[in-house]
Amino acid sequence: QVQLVESGGGLVQYGGSLRLSCAVSENIDRAHVMGWYRQAPGKERVMVATVRRSGSTNYADSVKGRFTISRDNARNTMYLQMNSLTPEDTAVYYCNGGFFRPGMELINYWGQGIQVTVSS
Repeated sequence: QVQLVESGGGLVQYGGSLRLSCAVSENIDRAHVMGWYRQAPGKERVMVATVRRSGSTNYADSVKGRFTISRDNARNTMYLQMNSLTPEDTAVYYCNGGFFRPGMELINYWGQGIQVTVSS
């Protein structure tokens, strides 16, 4: 199984910044798409940002201009730089990767999630 492990979460002040990291046990050059999702208390899990193998990115409207998704292929690590954070960004953030396995369909893998809390 492909494993994804998030790190870098925690408590941050209103208007502050955090960088989340996702360490992946597979060569992320082989990922069809990777992304970050989040789930706030009492809410459904939603897409935050994705990056395709081509480098094309997509962002939720709520984070455009504030968040940046990136990859470091040499370290098999994906990042989410989060700036200008507000309490509405408080959620558990999940790393996701979609991989085509040899002779198989595309399979999505998920990290365990990491808490981000933005104080007022």
